[in-house]
Amino acid sequence: MRSFKLRSQSEFVLETNTAVAVEIFYMDALLELLKKDARLSTARMAERLGLSESEVESMMEELTQRGAILGFHAVVDPDEGGKNSVSALIEVKLTPERNGGFDRLAQRIARFDQVTSCYLMSGGYDLAVMVEGNDLREVARFVSEKLSTLDGVLSTATHFLLKVYKQSGFLASESHGDERLAVTP
Repeated sequence: MRSFKLRSQSEFVLETNTAVAVEIFYMDALLELLKKDARLSTARMAERLGLSESEVESMMEELTQRGAILGFHAVVDPDEGGKNSVSALIEVKLTPERNGGFDRLAQRIARFDQVTSCYLMSGGYDLAVMVEGNDLREVARFVSEKLSTLDGVLSTATHFLLKVYKQSGFLASESHGDERLAVTP
């Protein structure tokens, strides 16, 4: 990334540690920029970070290769996005496997096409699984025919998403005025 002139072995260690710390700082700053707006050009990110475009490109490539950057996507307001789909959060209780804990079963669940996110949780259940389907019945079929039939799944509790107020750090569209219906006797 940046080069340093070294004069002694102790300075080499100090400069190496400093260089690593500086690189981590810039990579963290780059990830924060990408989280806020992944559409920023390399030139714009370089300008904001005080780096060259080639340094930013190199960091992006390294972060992608080591799996720190999993991908990019647009955060779409479900009320404005056009596609009518149903989302649900499913609480899943599991029996941990010997020598594997929850990982193997969680990875199997995460591979289903309907699953958009899968998290290991603390508390009253083991996994939080976000799923999406075309309608309520499709999500219900997924739970009853695929998820709950897996060996190791003890129970599920499905919560359907009713309205999005904030998603991935972005506020959803605000309601326009007072849209409540008038109450009549």
